[in-house]
Amino acid sequence: MTITTILSESCRRGRGCCAALIELKEPGIIYKNAMVGHNLVCVIFTAGHAQRLSKEIENDQTGKYAHLKGVPKALLPSPQGKRTLDHWWDAINRRQLFSDVFLVTNADKYKYFERWATASDFPVGNIINDGSTTPANSIGALADLELALRTKNLWDYDILIIAGDMVFQDSKFDIAQVVDYFSHKPDGDLAIYYEMEENESTTSRGLVEVCPESNRILKFLEKPSPEETASRNASVVFYTFRSSTIQMLLKYLHEFPSTEQRTFGAFMSWLINVQNVMVYGMKLPTGFQLIGQVGLKDYESWLSYLTSQAEKESKDPIYKRAYARVGLMGNPSDGFNGKTISLSIANFWAEVTIVESPKLRLIPHPLNDPTEFGSMADLHGISTKEGYLGGLRLLQATCKKFYSFCAKRGIALTRRNFTLSYDTNIPRQVGLAGSSAIVTATLKCLIAFFNLSDHDIPRPLQPQFILDVEKDELLINAGLQDRVVQTNQCRLHLQT
Repeated sequence: MTITTILSESCRRGRGCCAALIELKEPGIIYKNAMVGHNLVCVIFTAGHAQRLSKEIENDQTGKYAHLKGVPKALLPSPQGKRTLDHWWDAINRRQLFSDVFLVTNADKYKYFERWATASDFPVGNIINDGSTTPANSIGALADLELALRTKNLWDYDILIIAGDMVFQDSKFDIAQVVDYFSHKPDGDLAIYYEMEENESTTSRGLVEVCPESNRILKFLEKPSPEETASRNASVVFYTFRSSTIQMLLKYLHEFPSTEQRTFGAFMSWLINVQNVMVYGMKLPTGFQLIGQVGLKDYESWLSYLTSQAEKESKDPIYKRAYARVGLMGNPSDGFNGKTISLSIANFWAEVTIVESPKLRLIPHPLNDPTEFGSMADLHGISTKEGYLGGLRLLQATCKKFYSFCAKRGIALTRRNFTLSYDTNIPRQVGLAGSSAIVTATLKCLIAFFNLSDHDIPRPLQPQFILDVEKDELLINAGLQDRVVQTNQCRLHLQT
């Protein structure tokens, strides 16, 4: 049985909230509004006619792909024994984020998707057939969207749009973060982008230029030459539109009647560059492949690559160190009018270890975070000498701040849990920056674990991030000096 939330017309149109009615329907999925008064519908597009790949599979003489003849691109095998569309469906259906989900396909492949739906617990009634059978009579992606909006009466909904036949390189992608970021940007739409690999050509993707402060997309370039932009941020068919933007679709279709102009790339270029619509960018630390017209060699190459990636998807621990900081002059700096000379030393360090695990676990240090004592006298002596503030709180505060930082800057983290532990030989309470060393090493571990880089969390911002963990989260009185030295592992002359 499926529990579907049914809202009254007034609530659906945003004129007020009403009590949700519960109705039992045919087997399908459980849907629920992500938040009261907010209606978000997901539409998956699989209506493209991937003729090149289909023909090359049909003409393959090896017999290796004989069983795949006629199979639509979105239902071709991918790593982990699943099909490409299965990965998207897993991501969408994992949480109750959408009031409904629809899939648009063509008449030529409709039966394949109908069979997939019955096997995958997707409601067959939510599959929309655009009637096309070849590229020659296809109606274009935007006309497919208009068809879905019109036949399912979705004009007053916010719409999340996905190309269901493209492969995302990280199977642990969490779509909930996309929905959450969209909900925190009520004044605009949202486009997902990723940083292209070196071997990817700019002429094969739509590229976006993103404001680093606001995350607003300043310019959208559809398949530009390398000379047109320095950006390597590729936008794919993965957008979330406000209902107000959806209303502009009819205007675009009226102005651009040809099928060739009815692509999402052309629509985004028109919205951002011509209509000056506010569209925010959200970066995923993973890529997307098999986009558009690709061939059998492309499919084989990426299948092999993604399979090997899945096999090595690292269970190996990541180790990161940050070293103690000593002040040669100006520690504290008050006596030198704000001037300091300091450096990091190799003799003392904090080391943090992160490794993937089923649940997120923070491991107490046996010496610094004691939970067992020989006696009450032993507890009294250790607490009197060393206090109550070990390193575990530093790990926890850094993780909290890291998640908040990424959410605010539009960086979607993959859905991976980990075990985090630390060790340190930096003497406590002697001014060698032991606390900030643990925070610094933890930050380095998180950046590496989630496949981020200094481009995502710029090196000049990292000392302030570390300071904010200590001051804002833990109320530790501190300054930037230690964090600059430890982040860059350098000598420092600071004059304030």
